[in-house]
Amino acid sequence: MDSDKITKHFQKVDPVFYKLMQKVGPVETIKPRAPNTYFQSICREIIGQQLNGKVARIIFDRFTKLFPNQKVTPEYLLKMQDAKIRKIGPSWSKVSFVKDLAKNVVEGTLNLKKLKDLNDEQVITELTKVKGIGPWTAQMFLIFTLGRQDVFSKGDLGLRKAITNLYGQRKEIELITEKWAPYRTHACRVLWKSLENE
Repeated sequence: MDSDKITKHFQKVDPVFYKLMQKVGPVETIKPRAPNTYFQSICREIIGQQLNGKVARIIFDRFTKLFPNQKVTPEYLLKMQDAKIRKIGPSWSKVSFVKDLAKNVVEGTLNLKKLKDLNDEQVITELTKVKGIGPWTAQMFLIFTLGRQDVFSKGDLGLRKAITNLYGQRKEIELITEKWAPYRTHACRVLWKSLENE
């Protein structure tokens, strides 16, 4: 991803956001991950739902330690007792969600390998067929696992807060974010980083 090109795009389309970019500083580029990590990634997004980043990372770290060599697989997850997973922090509903994900993968209802070949909307459609996966979880997978460049999660509370901080309550989020295309993922990273700096 050409950072100069991205910077020039925001400078041209949104001077207010461009100023924030200058203040926040560079954000790292997200590289697409290998398909054999997809199952673990989706488990991480499910476990992280409605939690702050630090808490989510602690719980997910405990979760990976339940698996041999910390390799999270659907087959091993299905054999695990629900109470064992619940004990390390996730809610009972999240336990059932990761189990349902594992079941869909093992039974072939969800083909994780083909996700990289689908467009963003198709990925969201496929993932949200699984219990407990809504648009936000699917969008986090698009951003952090598939490394897609033009994703904005309007349901993300942090992003909404950062936009309010920047523009006030006056404007519709869609109107603000539309002009950021095709680099809305980059904008998300800047906005999240702006909250860390508060």
